[in-house]
Amino acid sequence: MPALFSRPRLPVRFVAFALLLAASGAAPAQEPRSRDEDAVTVSALRDPVDKPYRRMVEGMALFERRRALAPEAELRFRLLPRNRATRMEAVELEVVGDSFAAPVALAPDHTFALEREPRALKENASVRPNRRAGTLTWRAEIRTPGLPPGTRRLGDLRLECEVGMQSGLISNYRPFLLGLLDPFLREGPEYCHRAAPRYLFFADFPVWTVTLRSGERNEVVPVDLLYGGASRDPKWKQDLPYCDCEVLMDRAYFLPLGDPSWPDDTRVTFEFMPGAEGETGKAEVRAALGEAIAIDFDSGYEVWVYRDRLPDPSPPPARSELVLLFTPSGLLAKSRIR
Repeated sequence: MPALFSRPRLPVRFVAFALLLAASGAAPAQEPRSRDEDAVTVSALRDPVDKPYRRMVEGMALFERRRALAPEAELRFRLLPRNRATRMEAVELEVVGDSFAAPVALAPDHTFALEREPRALKENASVRPNRRAGTLTWRAEIRTPGLPPGTRRLGDLRLECEVGMQSGLISNYRPFLLGLLDPFLREGPEYCHRAAPRYLFFADFPVWTVTLRSGERNEVVPVDLLYGGASRDPKWKQDLPYCDCEVLMDRAYFLPLGDPSWPDDTRVTFEFMPGAEGETGKAEVRAALGEAIAIDFDSGYEVWVYRDRLPDPSPPPARSELVLLFTPSGLLAKSRIR
């Protein structure tokens, strides 16, 4: 099977300009600070951001059936901030039925596990944090222990997608970013078997590059699969409030989950966003290369994307990309050519 990502010849202007670019090692970024929100009693909350307990138990059962994808991992669920107003401190969680409300232990990283409770199934209970609708999003958390920092395993992520879809964890309110998210909300775990499903994962810190590594094969994920696909949609900011990636845009990425040429033991490695400032500023880059596709984040960092189409005997033409990272002060910190 051909590789998912091609390696086209690079335009001369990209190579020449690369000599001007600064690059450095990465360090983890801090989570964005957000405005306070009054904590409230879980069971009394109006318009809560809850999920059906039954669906989440179905996701747990699917995990057991499919755990060959991640044989050494355990399943947890995770709460994540959805918008800029969300405060993650003092989040509490309960399973709430018609006749009871049972607390759920929430770890410091906002992950949790659920017990199977017949009464909760009988009463069609919900899993309910003390936050209102639109403030949190949910994901499955499946991690093989012992991996180096900044490394995930593709089989774990494939199973995260399947459990997330089975459990109904994805929440967005209208089509977002070229309509990529809305159609699959009606689909189940089979959606994850597509070659390139638009299931959003969130890295631990803001992402600069994502690389797939299997044996001698190493391929950098194209920028179109980072940041929720924003580099392909000039109107991405208009729809951002309707996506559960709103406050996590700089951590959001897609993967070729259904591509069988990448085995489950493929390592997914991350280089995170912050870098040391160089001396090249935005004005110099713009003068040399012209206008770019710009993706700016709440942190003040900004990614610029330049693309060229190159001659190729077989359609479509090969594509190359130059991706630049600017710090909040407007100086170039990182670059890559693909």
